[in-house]
Amino acid sequence: MSAYDGISRLYDAWSTGVIEDISFYVDEALSSGGPVVELGVGTGRIAIPTAAAGVHVVGVDSSAGMLAVCTERARQAGVAERIELRLGDLRRPPVAERVPLVTCPFRAYLHLASDEERLEALRAARSLLLPDGRLVFDVFAPSQEDVEETHGLWLEREPGIFERADWDLEQQTLTLSVRGEDGASSMTLWWLEPERWQALLAEAGFEVEACYGWFDRRPFAGGEDSVWIARRT
Repeated sequence: MSAYDGISRLYDAWSTGVIEDISFYVDEALSSGGPVVELGVGTGRIAIPTAAAGVHVVGVDSSAGMLAVCTERARQAGVAERIELRLGDLRRPPVAERVPLVTCPFRAYLHLASDEERLEALRAARSLLLPDGRLVFDVFAPSQEDVEETHGLWLEREPGIFERADWDLEQQTLTLSVRGEDGASSMTLWWLEPERWQALLAEAGFEVEACYGWFDRRPFAGGEDSVWIARRT
């Protein structure tokens, strides 16, 4: 059972303010020509706008609850025929197709707990790509300010939805807890410095084409967020 099953009916309201990455991923999908494999598709926050733009999406997620919501939302949006959903793991996605673009939005790779798991997932993504295909994903490493402002506090992220961050700087983990009227859950995320992500990508058979500091494509120059475009070598 996925930690997201407990908040599948809460997730859209919890993440309603997260919109800055949508146009970025839609643009990447359009420029690839499709189809696109989206790892960690969730409730379709990115996949549905991508499908609405005319690109076929194969969406993989480990949460049956999230996929059920995505199915409903895709049907309501009139794009169900362009979204194919599959239950599976980031490290072993159940995809036989080869595509020009694999994406892993909204920091989903931070659910991987070790370099062994990260390499397994990156190599799995590479195996789905056509020659010269690209992997696009985003991750973060927290600032000291963010840790100090949020550690151990229940904060109201959206009306009636509370979030708590418990940071372990030595282990580089974030235990994230969410609760609201429609559900509750807790999960652990593991972060890395950007230099380590670059090394792992090289080891997994990728060449970094770009690393941005935000979804407006500004070059990465330090900071919490990094957005990666890596080409299969």
